[in-house]
Parts: sequence; C-alpha cells; structure tokens
Amino acid sequence: MTATADATAPALRTTRRGSSRQLAGTGTLLRFALRRDRVLIPVWVAVNALMVLSMPSTLDGLYGTAAERADLLRQMRTNSSLRALVGPVFGDSLGALTAWRVGLYAGVLAAVMSLLIVVRHTRDEEESGRQEMVASGMVGRRAPLTAALLAAAVANAVLALLINVGLAGHGTAGAAALGLGVAGVGMLFATAAAIIAQLTESARLARGLTAAVLGGAFVLRAAGDSGTAGGTSQAFGSGGGSSVWTWVSPLGWLENLRAFAGERWWVLPLIAGAAAAQGAVAYGLAGRRDLGMSFLPTRPGPAAGRLRTAGALAWRLQRGGLLGWSAGFLLAGLVYGGVTEGAADLVGDNEQARGIIERMGGQAGLTDAFVSAMVGMLGLVAALYVVASVLRLSGEETSGRAEPVLAGAVGRLRWAAGHLVIAFGGAALLMLLAGLGFAAGYGRDSGAIIGACLVQLPAVWVIGGAAVLLHGLVPRAAPAAWAVAGAVLLLGWVGPALDVPRAVLDLSPYGHLPKLPGGEMDWPPVLVLTALAVVLTGAGLAALRRRNLTT
Repeated sequence: MTATADATAPALRTTRRGSSRQLAGTGTLLRFALRRDRVLIPVWVAVNALMVLSMPSTLDGLYGTAAERADLLRQMRTNSSLRALVGPVFGDSLGALTAWRVGLYAGVLAAVMSLLIVVRHTRDEEESGRQEMVASGMVGRRAPLTAALLAAAVANAVLALLINVGLAGHGTAGAAALGLGVAGVGMLFATAAAIIAQLTESARLARGLTAAVLGGAFVLRAAGDSGTAGGTSQAFGSGGGSSVWTWVSPLGWLENLRAFAGERWWVLPLIAGAAAAQGAVAYGLAGRRDLGMSFLPTRPGPAAGRLRTAGALAWRLQRGGLLGWSAGFLLAGLVYGGVTEGAADLVGDNEQARGIIERMGGQAGLTDAFVSAMVGMLGLVAALYVVASVLRLSGEETSGRAEPVLAGAVGRLRWAAGHLVIAFGGAALLMLLAGLGFAAGYGRDSGAIIGACLVQLPAVWVIGGAAVLLHGLVPRAAPAAWAVAGAVLLLGWVGPALDVPRAVLDLSPYGHLPKLPGGEMDWPPVLVLTALAVVLTGAGLAALRRRNLTT
C-alpha cells in the first residue's frame, strides 16, 4: 500500500500542476474582461433589473383587486396566443404576476448578454489575433475560456442579487427563485456559446448560431405553452402542468420553476447541471484544437470575380445575420398579429392597462393602440440590428481585415458605404417583413399596419447614425452605441408603464413619431428625424475619412 501511494503521489502532483498551468493568468484575464465590459455589462444588467423591479408597482395599478386578478387568470387560461407570447400564469400574487409577465423576457435578456460576453472574450479575441499575442505569455490554454465564463457569471450574479433584493418584499423564496432562475438561464446560454465558439471559426457565426439556439428554445416553449392552460395538462404527473415541448426548452425550465407560486426548487439543479455539462464539453473541446482553428471546417472563399466590389464583400459578410433577423421579424409580426384580438379582450375595462397601451400606442381605439404599441416595440428592436450592422465596420477595422481592402482601389467611403447600405436598408427590410407578418396574423388593415411599421425607420436610422458617428470620431468608444440603443429601448419599454414624464420620453427619437395606425400622419417630425440621421451619418463618415485606422 505504501509503495503504491508513493508511486501515485508524483502523478497526482503532476496532474495538479498541469491543471493549474492550464488556468494560469485567469485572474488577470478576468479583470481585463470586466474592464473592457465596464459599459456593456452594467447597461445590460441595469436594463434587465429595472424591467423586473418596476413591474410589481405597474401590476398593482393594473390588477389591484382580487376580482381583476381572477379575471386575468381566467383570460390567460382561455387565450392560447397570449400564453405563447408571455407564458402561463401560476398565481395571483404580485410576485407571481411579475414572474409571469417579465420572468421569461428577463431570462432571454440574460441569455443574450451572456452569449455576447463569452463570444467577445473567446472567438472574437482569436479572430482578431489578440489571443495569439496573449497566449505567448504566461497564460494557460483554458484561461481565456475560464475568464469569459467567469465574466458572464459575475454579470448574472449581480443581476440575480438585484432581483433577489428588489423583490424580497413580495416573498424571499420567490425572489430568490426568480433571481437564480434568470441567472441560471444566462449561464446556460453562456456555456452554449462557449461550445459553439469552439466549433466555429467566426465570432459572427458563433453569435448567430447561439442566438438561433435561443430562438429555437423560445419557439419550443411557445408551442408547449399555447397547447396547455397553465395547470390543466398533467404530462408529468400531478406536479406537472406543462407540455413536453415546454420541458424540452431551457426557457420552459425557468417558467416551470414557478417563482412566487409554490417554488419547484428541484428545477434549479436541472439548470445548473445542464450548464455544468455544457461547460465541461466546452473545456474538452478547448483542449483539443489549435488556437484560431475550429472543429467545423471553414468553406473557402468564393471564386475570383464574384466579389468585385466593396458592397459585395459587405453583403457576403452580413447576409447571414440579415437573413436571421429577417426571419425573426417576420415570425414576430405573425405572433403579434395573431394575439391582437386576444390582447384587446384581456385588457377589457381595465383603465390602467388601457392607459399604458394608449401611452405607448396613442389615443385611438384600443386595438389600433395595441397594434401601434407592438409596432413600436419592433422598431425598438430594429435599433439593435442597425447598431450591430454598423459596428461591423469596427470589427473589420480592429481585426485588420479592412487594411488589405483599403490598400487597393477602394476608398474609405466606398468601403463603409457597403456596410451602411446593408445596415440602413436592412432595417427597412426588417420593418417591411414585420408589417407583412403582422398584417397576415391580424388579417386586416394590411396597408395601415405596413405603413405604421415603415414610419419607425427614421428613429431606427437616427440610432444607426449615432453609431456611425461614434465609430468615425472615437472608434474605441463605438461600442457605446449599444448603450444608446439600450437606453432608448428602456425608455420605450418601461417608460410608459412607469408613467414617465413626456419630457423624458421625448429624449428618445421614437417619442416623436406619429402613432399609427389610428393616429394622424405627422410629416415634420419624420422628416426632421430623417435629416438628423443623414447629418449624423455624414459627420461620422467625414470623421472616418480623416482619422487613422485602428488596428
């Protein structure tokens, strides 16, 4: 026994030293990642937390009596379209209604935040060549991946803490369950992004594939929830109450945690176990590939002659993202159009709910106001697309890929114009497809709905123009365009529910758009916003033309 132990000890010490060497430098990389994301992470966490914490007071005004809450539960049990959109409701307390109304979307935002953090600090670093320089120092093989996952864990932990503290007054157990559930979903998609980042050689593709997985999870949950009435299905025995499709989706796990409605604590280990298993797979893959390489083979570029212009190259780089966004907007339009009639029935005679919808969509009839509010939400989301598309310029510049292009007979304005046409023209395509989907789902007033979608474009273009200006003037500050888009999204999403003063709402370009359908078309603000977008874009291009490239 002694001889065996003596022989085994050196091997164990060697294994431990090998493991520690593979994680060397993790702390330094984590601090660097948090420093780089000192704007991105606080904005995402603040928007998400404020959305959740503002909801109890809003719901208290909407459904202040037991009769109103009972009517809400009855409506949700009979309205499959709304269950598909926001999920079933499991209790009538303010905490349970908060978890129902925003818990799902808080999980989605946490997932998006996490996948962006992980891809940014793994595949983005390899694609730009910075990881190769970092790896030449005293940095372990798995340190970058560990630092990226820890950065996502820090962001999700802060979000969970804010939700827990902010909702503790409505029930400590429910607040803890909702906070941990949202953070758990965030880490689940962080580890999914870590796996996909090992499989693909492009950061853009890694983000797109992880977002597609998230979209698939949402669709599976929606399909499951639309077929059950939040407690009538007993697919999993007496404690079930959800469709099999809901249980297949990670977003369905968050829903079935049932915060503030008899918490199912055993769902949390399910989420944690899945995240740990995915993390283990990511670590295994990270140790079996060369730096900068991927497990999925990269297809060679097109044959000579197919990319003769800078615009063609920009289309080649951005077409996948645009197609994905287009499919999402078309689907969202179909869903929103399908729930329009049911949403009007759900509001009924509730004056507070009617007031929120009218603040978002105008003083027209309730159905027109709801359509206008949902179209406005799609316009807000389109701002995220235009920022991502414009910032593709920053990615091409910092990675060094722009230099070979500009070294030829291609000017900076021509190079940038190719990407901006896709950014601004792509936003128009998204809103057009959303209008077509909305009209198809609603089944009437197609012309008015499509016009309402297209009238959002000047505000979307203003956000895009701000991103161009930031990239042209201060390229290092270009990611701050996400903060601009996040602030506008927060004002448009949470502002009407909190009855924020009109002067504050008018800080957003969307606050000046006419409320269509139902309202009157007001051309002056539309033309002014369009002119402002042109000025911002022109100023950004002028600055880009005069400054040095960033590498």
